[in-house]
Amino acid sequence: MELRHVAYAVAVVDAGGVSAAAEAVHVSQPSLSRQLRQLEADLGVTLFERGSGPLRPTRACLALLPALRELLALAGRVEEQAAVHARGGLDRVVVAAPTVTLTDVVSPFVATLGADDPVLDVRPEDSRLPADMLAAGADLAIGTRPPAAPARWRPLATLPVWAYVRPDDPWAGRVQVPLSELVERRLVLLPRPFTSREALEAALTAAGAPAPAGVLEAASGPIAQALAAAGRGVAVVSDDARHDLVPLTVRLPAGAGDAGRLTIRLVVAWDSRAPAQAGLSALADRLAAFVTSRYGG
Repeated sequence: MELRHVAYAVAVVDAGGVSAAAEAVHVSQPSLSRQLRQLEADLGVTLFERGSGPLRPTRACLALLPALRELLALAGRVEEQAAVHARGGLDRVVVAAPTVTLTDVVSPFVATLGADDPVLDVRPEDSRLPADMLAAGADLAIGTRPPAAPARWRPLATLPVWAYVRPDDPWAGRVQVPLSELVERRLVLLPRPFTSREALEAALTAAGAPAPAGVLEAASGPIAQALAAAGRGVAVVSDDARHDLVPLTVRLPAGAGDAGRLTIRLVVAWDSRAPAQAGLSALADRLAAFVTSRYGG
């Protein structure tokens, strides 16, 4: 018994005749008739009554029909699972990353995926390292520190940390501000586990610069920008711009950072022992290519 013969028999029942079924399954009517007889020979039972009119299903055919449909459905599920394994065993992927990265990087990437791609679930992680994210069950982990073996990782992006000011701020006409001037202002910062805060404090330490004149902590990047829009200080975050704020590059002293700018270096990591590690590696490459196209590297 061949599955295609089963599919043809079900098609004849559903279409009400050989002619309509042949058109539906894209085979000639004589070929379809021959293959129906072959199925009857394989099963040892007559499935259709033949006469001057259209083929009519026999009682045996109607009795077998639920099982034939179930057989075709099961075959379809096998094909779907085989396609998953052909993609490296990826069906659903859990991505853990800082909240800002999920919002500005991962979510836009998810919108580019097709129907044949795995479903991406996201998990915000603002206080864990990529190694800890993987240990907690993430398939892909995004953070600032590469994990040790047996994890594998690749660079994902170097993203700017912006100093956001209001359009009426004295700095609004600039494109950048030196770190030495930035610390003279009251800054709206995220708590220390957040990558933008860590990057700023690391730059201050490397430059031997003083602490900011004042700090107002905000629970998230959008809240930090909202506070800046309300005139409460300069928001130093890596989020995309909101509230018509003006983004300024933070210039670092010579030798103190990537191309002299305040940035966050992100990596994406996965477990090399995972059965789908080849698929995860390919997905990480696609994510990195997307980030490059969106942010320029």
